[in-house]
Amino acid sequence: MSETIISIQHVSKTVQDVSGTLSILRDIDFTVEAGETVAILGASGSGKSTLLSLMAGLDTPTEGCVTLAGKSLFDMSEDERAAWRGQQLGFVFQNFQLMGHLTALENVMLPLELAGHREAARLAKDILTQVGLSQRLTHFPKVLSGGEQQRVALARAFVVQPQLLLADEPTGSLDAQTGESIMDLMLSMNQARGTTLILVTHDQKLAQRCHRTLTLQAGQLISQG
Repeated sequence: MSETIISIQHVSKTVQDVSGTLSILRDIDFTVEAGETVAILGASGSGKSTLLSLMAGLDTPTEGCVTLAGKSLFDMSEDERAAWRGQQLGFVFQNFQLMGHLTALENVMLPLELAGHREAARLAKDILTQVGLSQRLTHFPKVLSGGEQQRVALARAFVVQPQLLLADEPTGSLDAQTGESIMDLMLSMNQARGTTLILVTHDQKLAQRCHRTLTLQAGQLISQG
């Protein structure tokens, strides 16, 4: 019997702007099982990235509950959520979010060093080798291609052996061929490590490679399948 890793229970998010109350998410309700790969599809402005931020505990819902492995995310303190993110969560962004003053190796070592891991350098080298960057360890992001930067970002996300990986348009800044190779790599690493993957995309072709697709439209979940 599979374990529910994350449960989104009647989550809504509203903000105030000059025109009044803006509803970003409305009564979102779904669960994701451990080991699943789930794509969240939707046009720009549909609420996909906001939903991902809520699942990461980087934003708070106006209503509803986010439960991770049976524990309410927003019953945790900010420090507890930060510690959980450092230990259990990997995050991959469209624009890579690498530290420009750090080498590829140092970027991947960073989350391990923050966690006080004694073998940060060895583990970082190992995973960079797995993503095909053994010859690029000492290179800075500015001299790496977009595909290489996203490989570094994937290595950084996976090196902490996260329970949950969240990816926000991870191929959006890449050409089609490079994006497909990054998706291949992400899915193969995800399967090998048993991580749960939730991927935000507007690309139907990428979404179809996941076990399940959720579709958002104007802040509402209009289909699950």
